Amino acid sequence: MPRPDLQPVTDPADERLADYVSLTDVALRSRHEPAKGLYIAESSTVLSRALAAGHRPRSVLLAPRWVPDLERMLAALPSDDGSTVPVYVAEEPVLEAITGFHVHRGALAAMHRPPLRPVAEVLAGARRVAVLEDVVDHTNVGAAFRSAAALGVDAVLVTPRCADPLYRRSVRVSMGTVFQVPWTRVDPWPGGIEELRSLGFVTASLALSDDAITLDDLVADLPDRLALVLGAEGHGLKAETVAATDLVVRIPMAGGVDSLNVAAAGAVAFWATRPRG
Repeated sequence: MPRPDLQPVTDPADERLADYVSLTDVALRSRHEPAKGLYIAESSTVLSRALAAGHRPRSVLLAPRWVPDLERMLAALPSDDGSTVPVYVAEEPVLEAITGFHVHRGALAAMHRPPLRPVAEVLAGARRVAVLEDVVDHTNVGAAFRSAAALGVDAVLVTPRCADPLYRRSVRVSMGTVFQVPWTRVDPWPGGIEELRSLGFVTASLALSDDAITLDDLVADLPDRLALVLGAEGHGLKAETVAATDLVVRIPMAGGVDSLNVAAAGAVAFWATRPRG
């Protein structure tokens, strides 16, 4: 297990804390984190799940009262490789000055970002997968991952323009399930639909169209391997995506409502197509 190397910090401008500066600036962080091969895990719960998934911390930033929790988490790791993890300990006003928000969930950690795996490798053995097309809201991405984990989806694919599942807000909303559900980016898209088809998946767009079947119809004759494709907020799936998939599926609704939030629609579809028996 890595050992904590406790280092008190009093200056928000300390250069050792560069990974944690301006965490609320989404545009900056979206460029900064992947380029540096890192992501930020926020809260002791998320950090614990990241560690359990085999992800390794580059450093940790926390208030003094959370040090015992961190030491217990590191002690629970299965092996001792002799390494140390810098643990920057600062009072809460200093933490807020560094990050740009009140840190109240226990800890922040700069984690080494694992390399993305090929689509075929991630989908090996999978029966039911979700594809998130250009979902740009990090909250929706995190919520979709949490539903996927809860409802037995085997893997998630995200398109090139989809928000980063390892962005701090996505990870937090997912409650760390982004570490539990295998995922990778599918590129190009919608050209990747052909790769899904070659791997034996029936692709189904969740969209409104004249030839759409209902979710009940899909469940009545459920394909052995199914990829559910969910579209971006607002405009939904691109027309070329809908045209390229094997099926178009709509969720039957009442009350004059024609669509749901993408994360809610995903949860409904995941539940309806869940494994039985």
